Amino acid sequence: MTTIVKAADAAHFLSLLPAMLGFTPVRSLVLVPFRGSRSIGALRLDLPRDGTDLDAFAATCLGMVCRVPRADALAAAVFSDESCMSGLPGSALLASIGRAADACGLRITDALSIGSDGWGSTLDADCPRGGRPLEALALPVPVTTAPGDQTTGSVLPPVHQKQAEAVASALRAVRTAARELGGAEGEGPPRRGRPRIHPEALAAVGRLDDVVACFEQSLDTDPAALAPFEAALLVWCLSRPALRDVAIVQWAADARRGIRALDAQRRWEEGADYPSDLAMTMWGDGPQPDPARLTRALELTRRLAALAPPAARPGALATCAWLSWALGRSTHADLYARMAAELDPDHGLTQIVLAFVAAGHLPDWAFRAG
Repeated sequence: MTTIVKAADAAHFLSLLPAMLGFTPVRSLVLVPFRGSRSIGALRLDLPRDGTDLDAFAATCLGMVCRVPRADALAAAVFSDESCMSGLPGSALLASIGRAADACGLRITDALSIGSDGWGSTLDADCPRGGRPLEALALPVPVTTAPGDQTTGSVLPPVHQKQAEAVASALRAVRTAARELGGAEGEGPPRRGRPRIHPEALAAVGRLDDVVACFEQSLDTDPAALAPFEAALLVWCLSRPALRDVAIVQWAADARRGIRALDAQRRWEEGADYPSDLAMTMWGDGPQPDPARLTRALELTRRLAALAPPAARPGALATCAWLSWALGRSTHADLYARMAAELDPDHGLTQIVLAFVAAGHLPDWAFRAG
């Protein structure tokens, strides 16, 4: 269902932006494309650093807006913590956005700036040099918004130390069982004699016979209620690129696609080409994933990352990063990827997500949601 909210004027529009985004942006550029008189989403970017070529930055931003089907207009807003006393913050950036929009054939409906002590429009010739009072942004009717800024919600859920210790112990047992039963990589060479295999680890590793069912069932599990061996098995899987990629492709679609991804992975390891339609998902192309499934998967992997011992955490964190990126939450994706990189600088998926974010690359389906 589409919710239509009409803004009476520039102050009203600025006041509504946090409700549109779900958070209050800080130190941000927000671009709102329009189709006719209706907004069709919003895009938030970090403000460029000092010394950035603003025209080049604006061209990149407009390149994203132009990917939105049938967008014909654009509103831009700078959210800054600088004072307006010396002029509206971000005026030069907004001017560059205006030039880039004109070059793309998009009309600018407004170019707004909100600072620490005022706000205004660079298109308003009557705007005072120090901006208009912030009190003008208050709405007569409260607008429900998510608290906090664009980073809110990225902190991993708290877990009790005993829970984390139980998962770490279970993970060691799972690794031993996987090594002894299937020759998978464990925690070093086997010891002399056959090590005892924990019964719960044996049962957990047995679920790998139908790993697609395991991944599918995990989406229906309350992350806070994960048993130690359930969590340990999933952490173990996300630490292995082949299984992690199957999980991602499956969580983005359905179990049938997971079966295809698992078969494709096995064939690829034997020298066959990996199907392009499956690979496209990882790069943000192809059909739009189910946001509800991605959100459940993100809640699950956030919990797994919080429970996993540090050495086993990068796989879960990188999966959190990809899922956040796929949901259009690049700020969260960057934070999770950086956490993973601190633990394993050479982690493959981590570096891919960091490259996506650094380049401003968003999944193609982000521009088709409207």
